[in-house]
Amino acid sequence: MNDSKTPPSILDKSAVAQVLRDMGLLLQLQGESGFRVRAYDIGADRIAGLTQDLAAVVSEGRLQELPGIGPALAEKIVELVTTGRLTAFEELKARFPAGLLELMKLPDLGPKKVAVLWNELHVSTVEELEAACRDGRVRALKGFGAKSEAKLLEGIALYRRARGERKLLGDALPVAEELLARVKAAPGVVRASLGGSVRRRAETVGDVDIIASAPEAGPVLDAFASAPGVATVLGKGDSKCSVRLVTGDLQVDLRVLPDEDFATALHHFTGSKAHHLRLRSRAHERGLKISEWGVHRDDDTKLKVDDEAALYRLLDMQYVPPELREDTGEVEAALAGTLPQDLVTMEDLQGAVHAHTTWSDGRDSLEDMARAAGALGLKYLTITEHSEAAIYAGGLKVDVLERQWEEIDRVNERVPGVRLLKGIEVDILESGALDYADRVLERLEVVIASIHVRHSLDEEQMTQRVLTALDNPFLHILGHPTGRLIQSREPYPLRMEAVLERAAERGVAVEVNGKPQRLDLKAEHVRRAIGLGVKLVASCDAHRKEDLANLSFAVATARRGWARKSDILNTLSAERFLAALRARR
Repeated sequence: MNDSKTPPSILDKSAVAQVLRDMGLLLQLQGESGFRVRAYDIGADRIAGLTQDLAAVVSEGRLQELPGIGPALAEKIVELVTTGRLTAFEELKARFPAGLLELMKLPDLGPKKVAVLWNELHVSTVEELEAACRDGRVRALKGFGAKSEAKLLEGIALYRRARGERKLLGDALPVAEELLARVKAAPGVVRASLGGSVRRRAETVGDVDIIASAPEAGPVLDAFASAPGVATVLGKGDSKCSVRLVTGDLQVDLRVLPDEDFATALHHFTGSKAHHLRLRSRAHERGLKISEWGVHRDDDTKLKVDDEAALYRLLDMQYVPPELREDTGEVEAALAGTLPQDLVTMEDLQGAVHAHTTWSDGRDSLEDMARAAGALGLKYLTITEHSEAAIYAGGLKVDVLERQWEEIDRVNERVPGVRLLKGIEVDILESGALDYADRVLERLEVVIASIHVRHSLDEEQMTQRVLTALDNPFLHILGHPTGRLIQSREPYPLRMEAVLERAAERGVAVEVNGKPQRLDLKAEHVRRAIGLGVKLVASCDAHRKEDLANLSFAVATARRGWARKSDILNTLSAERFLAALRARR
């Protein structure tokens, strides 16, 4: 126990040591001297190996008695222990994308190489590095090559395996869909579908399930086992084959059944387990048994189930879409007939919200982004670069922003069918003020406000920061409201109920960010927002043309939160979308 006179440390020894190590890594990335970097590494080692209570050592002023800890480092450790944060570290982190720290923890990838990857390819996460290696872009960099790419991919797989890491939905789904297409083309396949957490569009995925029907399983399993991209066949039987893929070190399980069992097998292997158990209980009450092999009466008479909708009809329930099958009230709603039947779809979206271009930290030009949006059938795209406080992301000064408006006008004339809307993703400063003056914000068509730095404020400070921002009369949309990066950064502390209530009062829409690393709002907050009358936007947070596809993940998250077409503002035409943003303010 701590001495009653010694206040407990806000951070434990391991957390303090980790901050010091990360500080050293970022200093290397910044190009600081080896001597200064080594001081932080030594300090981390001393703190991690301390056998005494850290809070006591700090309160008694004995830090400098530890070898290698001088006055400057001791002062920083005291700040960490007593406040839970280190101002110098927060300021240094703000200069770089959050994912660069994780990149430097990969095998054979030090700060110098990470700096090259970031500066030349804008690679800032493990996922982006993997994609760059797969595309062959890394080998073209000085100091890298084809062998480097292969080693990096091996290192990523080892890193993930060591962490027992689930894959982001955005990484697993494209691979799974490609393999599903090959299964559908296999000899004799009647029907095939993804199952499991991928089909439910869960935020992360452990493995992938594919369910198929065919008169004979053998040819389908053979085609699956020999598909391009399969690294290892883990097991193969009469009706199931499991493989591990090269991409993402992902395991995929294929089950092939007679077509009469397809619907019940698909339902069973889609899950979730909790949802399925509820349905089994409901079936038992009605004298039925449900399994992957069908629906049977108590006398073992098998009932015909052509599709999942028929299964729910047998139970006198509304059909429950896969994204809702989590036992979070959907069973009760389906029994009562109150489950939303018009959940938002990709086809409902008319425009994409939240896009960056080469004017800030995006990869593609305004015209390229406009044409890519048009190719997807979208009618408009909000151009929302970073504001000037976001120095690390090429934030725009006001005069540069005004020049961008002129180019947007020219692109709108050149590219028919798609309208670029003039917007900004303005930083919410620590005080809650927005990064641009109101006289600038009022001239913009779309104003998104987001937090990008100073994540370590406590819950009350962070909540007040966001509430103050929501009071700004020129704010239209609150961007990625909890600041989380899935598997990389926890949400900052925030009283979300208070934030959503204020958004409802002020008429501010809230973003459902489709970037796979964010998916923010998460589904439970989407549902609460809808309950409070908050309108939402499904956004792509696009930094390149390909990121426009993130809209599908925003839609999936919105659906998981029971969002209907009428809840999502960018299902409206451009004029009605802008009018809705203005009217709600």
